[in-house]
This record gives sequence, C-alpha cells and structure tokens, in this order.
Amino acid sequence: MVKHHIKNINLADQGKKRIEWADNDMPVLQAVRERFEKDKPLNGKKMSACLHVTAETANLARTLKAGGADLVLVASNPLSTQDDVAASLVRDYDISVFAVRGEDNNTYYDHIRTAIEHGPVITMDDGADLVSTLHADYPEIAKNVIGSMEETTTGIIRLRAMHKDGALKIPVFAVNDAETKYLFDNRYGTGQSTVDGIIRATDFLVAGKKVVVAGYGWCGKGFAMRMKGMGANVIVTEVHPIKALEAAMDGFWVMNMEEAAPVGDLFVTITGDIHVIRQEHFGRMKDGAIVANSGHFNVEINIDQLEEMAVRKREQIRDNVDEYQLQDGRRIFLLANGRLINLAAAEGHPASVMDMSFATQALTTEYMVSHQLSVAVHEVPEEIEEWIAKAKLESMGITIDELTEEQKQYLASWEMGT
Repeated sequence: MVKHHIKNINLADQGKKRIEWADNDMPVLQAVRERFEKDKPLNGKKMSACLHVTAETANLARTLKAGGADLVLVASNPLSTQDDVAASLVRDYDISVFAVRGEDNNTYYDHIRTAIEHGPVITMDDGADLVSTLHADYPEIAKNVIGSMEETTTGIIRLRAMHKDGALKIPVFAVNDAETKYLFDNRYGTGQSTVDGIIRATDFLVAGKKVVVAGYGWCGKGFAMRMKGMGANVIVTEVHPIKALEAAMDGFWVMNMEEAAPVGDLFVTITGDIHVIRQEHFGRMKDGAIVANSGHFNVEINIDQLEEMAVRKREQIRDNVDEYQLQDGRRIFLLANGRLINLAAAEGHPASVMDMSFATQALTTEYMVSHQLSVAVHEVPEEIEEWIAKAKLESMGITIDELTEEQKQYLASWEMGT
C-alpha cells in the first residue's frame, strides 16, 4: 500500500461509493480520463496536489494517475477532507493521500511539506499554501518545478502578488480565472453549496430574513442570487465601486458593513480578504446573529476579536455552531470555526460543476507538460476552455448553432457596412 496518513482505512468502502456516485455526474472528466489512459501524457511525472479531499477531487486524482502521474494528494483545508474518500483513494486507487479531517495546523503543514518532499515537477494548489511553502522553504525543489495550477481567487491574489514582487519562480495557470471555472464553479457551485452548508448547520429559514453578503464577486453573486430566490432580503457590502453598482442594479440593497451590522440576521463573507467582519461590527449586531465564511481561508472573520469580546463561549451547541455571548447578553453564532461553510458543514460543490473545473485542471496540466512557459501567472488557453464547454453541452444533450462562412467573413471584416 502507498504511503499515506489518513483517519481510517476501514472507511474505504463508503468512500468508494461516494467517489463512484460523483463520477456519474462528471462526464467531461470521464472523457479526459479515458484519453489519458491511452495517451499517458503525464507518464513518469511526479505531481503534488493540495486540494479539498472530496469525492469530486478523487476523480481528478484518478484522472491524473490514469495519465501516468506519480501523485501525492494533501488537504487544502483541515475541515474539508472526507475521510472515507481519502481511505478509498489509498486502498482502491493506490494514490498517496495525507489528509485527516480536523487536522491541526502543524499536521496540515507537515502534510504540505510531505507533498513537496515528494519532489514534484508539477504542483496543483487550492489557496497557494503549497506553492508559497515551496518558495519559502524549498528553493532547490522549486528549481525543478515546471509549473503549477491554482483554482481559487485567494490563491490567484497571492500568486499575482508574488509575481509583482519578483518572488514567483515558476509558471502558474490561473485555473480559477477560466470562464468554465468561475462562471460555473464559483457562481453556481459556491452559490448552492454555501446555502446547503448554512442550512445543514443551523436549520435556518431563509424566507423573510436579512442576509448580508460581503463581497459581490462571482461567488458572492451566486450566493446572493440563491438567497434572493429563497425569499431573503439580501444586503451586499463591497469595497469595489463597480461591483457595488452592479449589485445595486441587480436589485440588492448595498451598504457598508457598519450600516449592515445591526440589520442582518445572517452574515456571510465571500471576499478573499482578511478581517472583513471585525470588532466594530460584532459590537453592533443583533442578538442571535449568525456569522459564516465561504471564502477560502478562515481569516475573513476576525475570530480572535470575537473571542476577546465574549464573556462566555459554548462550543458545538449544534454541529458546526459555536455560541459567543457578549457583555450585554447578546449572542453571536459562528459557523464551522469560520472555515469554508460549504465544505465544513456540507459536501462542497455539486459534482456536475466540478466536472468542468477539474477537466480544466487536468487539461492545463497536460498543456504545461508539453509547453515551455515563462514565469508568470498565465490564463487557461482558449482552446481548452472551448473543448470543455462543448463537451459539457454535448453531455447535456444541447446543440448550438455554427457560424456560416458569410457570418465569419462579416465578423472578420471592417469593409462590410450595415
């Protein structure tokens, strides 16, 4: 059996069922895996991936291995690991996994170091913790890495900052910025799964409540849309004037967090930035306010300040719910320790959405192996995006029109008038 650190190998039977169930709804990734099995585009290449260890990710791992990759998979979030899936990947698919749900911070980084010490030539990241650790602590290994894939907004922000500062040493594909990723994974995946996690954790009735959405990027748009559809009065907070204007013209209330704090029943951060909700906001919230995060890291809510303000804390009054009582008796409920609510309290994105995101991951990995790229943050090639979109449409039984030769000529010409 391959090297691993998981919770319990005996959970593998249930994990395999979960992996196979997700695979049923991932036809595009299936098509990629079938070709990879024949062509072996990653043959002999060592890979290290720091991703959410879920059933959908398992099917990506199977695809990379089918392509010939020697893969080590570690968790990108301590509360997102599905322990039964990790067990099945080790037992049934012979993939090295180092991930235990609820692992502490030291174990989390021990696993990342294990993945780096595997000596990868390709890495795959969900939040850039692997790549940043690689750059900081393993410069000799970094020299041999031909590139990486990053699939989160937070990770892309970090990597672009590294490139701007001259610290980035490897090419990176901004998988998160692929249209087949952010238009669908972020808007529909995060939108639906965030609602799912909140309801599972709280049994919260959405209709009639005031829901504050911090951030109107693609994830925030998706969540706000679904909350509105379920009858909530949605308030959006933003720092970007164009996004704030868009939210207002989409029919949402827009205000700053200080104004929203005493109004909201539920607060959800989806920004990718630090301390979006902090002491001055907690101090204005109503009794019973619920606070959750659906951004990648648990830094969007200043939990340390909430701890300092509380005179009493009751942990796990429900699964994934902690109660903080303030000096004046008001209670604030924090969900999932500020971790990703859609993965900590639910199952993450539906497989159908991850089908496109993970097909993009697999195909950009293949592209990276066959092309020499400059050190920069690169966009996913358009031909990969188009292939995935067409394959997804085909799997849904949808056909679209094609341009006639006359139409192509018209679009390419400046000489033809109206």
